[in-house]
Amino acid sequence: MAKGRIFSGMRPTGKLHIGHLSVIENWVELQDEYECFFAPVDWHALTTGYEDTSKLRENTRDMLLDWLAVGLDPEKSTIFIQSHVKEHAELHLLLSMTTPLSWLERCPTYKEQLQQLGEGKDIRTYGFLGYPVLMAADILVYRADTVPVGEDQLPHLELAREMVRRFHYLYDTELFPEPQPKLAEIAMLPGIDKRKMSKSYNNDIAITTTSEELWERVRNMVTDPARVRKTDPGNPEVCVVHTYNKIYNKEEVTERIEQCRTADIGCIQCKRRLADKMVEALEPIWERRAKLEQNPGLVDEIIAAGAEKARREASETLRLVYEVMKLN
Repeated sequence: MAKGRIFSGMRPTGKLHIGHLSVIENWVELQDEYECFFAPVDWHALTTGYEDTSKLRENTRDMLLDWLAVGLDPEKSTIFIQSHVKEHAELHLLLSMTTPLSWLERCPTYKEQLQQLGEGKDIRTYGFLGYPVLMAADILVYRADTVPVGEDQLPHLELAREMVRRFHYLYDTELFPEPQPKLAEIAMLPGIDKRKMSKSYNNDIAITTTSEELWERVRNMVTDPARVRKTDPGNPEVCVVHTYNKIYNKEEVTERIEQCRTADIGCIQCKRRLADKMVEALEPIWERRAKLEQNPGLVDEIIAAGAEKARREASETLRLVYEVMKLN
């Protein structure tokens, strides 16, 4: 491979929010440097949402529309849906035969998710426990050497490398690269209440929001709790609006800091300016997305072409896997 190769995906569990936007924009930049494979990983969505799949297709389609509207280019990247390439499941099965159960049980994210979600739903399933094996299969089926991830996914990626080493040892081969993380140098935006942005917290701002809805969310952003009156000096460092200003209003951020600290601007005025800047940044995405929605046939063609290319690469990997495992 002349370029490094990337695989990355997102679970289609609901509408994407602007916290995801920086991740997608990072992908857009990477597609000029790497050979990229991007997929809504709909099978992964089943690990915690298997009881209700009524919106899975809709969520998957919405995710693809957002990706394309932000700038993922099917001429540069292979864009497809995970479940359209059955080789992911086949390699997952084969890797599950060689992955020790103890490796999965010690995974820190597995334990954390059991604590966070275990009371509300039954996630003590084989699929949930084996999530890292499917993630490894997603990456290895394309023999990808690089994976853009957040820090929370690093244990899963290390586990994927352990699976590669074990596979190589068992079958005396060097078939797979050991995938390395590529941590994005981008700060994840907090929700409007300063907690982690999440639809379940109702503190998110959807990428597909309207200008009116966006203003309502920005208007409710948490600011300095010590600033009771407009004439009170504020502390931008504890204000969610300031965090957003650093991304969406960079040219005015220094001025806004000074105005806040000297009480020369009120919080509502500052929020109004931020909302205008956010609309300015999001409008081109909204316009591109609207055009894509009006041309569903084009989106179908992109998905089909992406799946065909992905299957070619994945089937060649499986051919080699069967060869070294002597399954032919």
